[in-house]
Amino acid sequence: MALEITDATFEETVLKSDKPVMVDFWAAWCGPCRMVGPIIDEISNEYEGKAVVGKVDVDTNQEFAAKYGVRNIPTVLVFQNGEVVGRQVGVAPKNAYSEALDSLL
Repeated sequence: MALEITDATFEETVLKSDKPVMVDFWAAWCGPCRMVGPIIDEISNEYEGKAVVGKVDVDTNQEFAAKYGVRNIPTVLVFQNGEVVGRQVGVAPKNAYSEALDSLL
């Protein structure tokens, strides 16, 4: 399962990570988010120990969604050394997410 990331844990979990980080910005009411969710969970299992994979519920955690300009969900951001190095808006095939992490490993 992907890690639950909140505004309170974002900086420590994402920005200070020494590994690549993939963050899925989503909401429970969002249909496309429910399609991406299982893909993100699979990637979380596959990249365990190599990358951090987490989810931010934008309904309850708006600070970093706003900071990174997340206007449409799902939006998946990839971070390396605290910087955004990849962005996928909307639903994409699993390999689009995997390749984003593979390029950083």
